Amino acid sequence: MTESTTLDILKNAILLEKRGKAFYRMAAGQSTNADVKAFFETMADEEVQHVKILSDQYKAFRETGKFRAPETASTGTISRNVLTPEVKARIAAADFEAAAISAAMLMEERSIALYSGRGQSAQDPEEKKLYRWLAEWEKEHLEFLAAIDAELKERIWNDNGFWPF
Repeated sequence: MTESTTLDILKNAILLEKRGKAFYRMAAGQSTNADVKAFFETMADEEVQHVKILSDQYKAFRETGKFRAPETASTGTISRNVLTPEVKARIAAADFEAAAISAAMLMEERSIALYSGRGQSAQDPEEKKLYRWLAEWEKEHLEFLAAIDAELKERIWNDNGFWPF
């Protein structure tokens, strides 16, 4: 892979994360419940961390032609600590927040696809490690967003008597 292609992939990844941050900030701004607002703010903060990591890699690769090993001891996911059953219930009660969860899942899926693909095709071991780590972090986001989405569907089905039996 050429240097230009590698830098383009990093630029696209940074852009994707910045869009995610903007989306989560917008969702937080639209939320009327303080706990739900805090959840979306936390998600935005995690996207900021992703932007920093990717920007650091962009700078390192541009200057040296190599990736730096990311600090991958943990993904830093603090969203789970904010996403309590009470917050889930408040999201379920709010149409906008429920729609935001669905849209967020699509963004996370795009990130996973980008990072997983690059993690498989990268030749540089540090680049491979970076993208695989980022893909796992995004998978964590998607997993708990999907869990919220499943709970929302179940509540809607129960509330509207959609059960087939």
